[in-house]
Amino acid sequence: MLSEVLRDVGLFVGVRSAGKDPAWSDGGPEGRYRDYWWEYGFGELSQSARERGELLARLLPRLAVGARCTVEGRFPEVRGELHTYRIHLGSGNVLIAPDDRYLCIVPASDGSADGQAGPPAVPYLPFEGDRMLAVILCKAVMLADDTAITDPVITAQLGQR
Repeated sequence: MLSEVLRDVGLFVGVRSAGKDPAWSDGGPEGRYRDYWWEYGFGELSQSARERGELLARLLPRLAVGARCTVEGRFPEVRGELHTYRIHLGSGNVLIAPDDRYLCIVPASDGSADGQAGPPAVPYLPFEGDRMLAVILCKAVMLADDTAITDPVITAQLGQR
């Protein structure tokens, strides 16, 4: 019984961490958790994130955007027309180089890529179980063609109007 309660608490804490929320970059009340959020979102990698980086280093050159992407340390780096972007292998959060300005890209709340109701539009990947890999790949493809982005929230952050 106690082990079930502890498992539930661990699951709740692991899933509901503010560090996993890409829209929480303000650090909460009075910004007092900003350092925690930054370290979680851009800090050291777990073993699975390191393995994700190794896989992406092999996979990205084979994609249409491969000439615009490299994997350096904790980040796949994507060279768009407007900026160069770094996507964290652990959190999927994005920084705009060279000044590491945070770029908030939040998936549609229903999980679909186009915002329409229906089943999530996550592309099929031959390696099941790593949703973050799909998130990183989708962001890399989108940011490689950054002049085609039309979402006003994202274009405002990129300096487009």
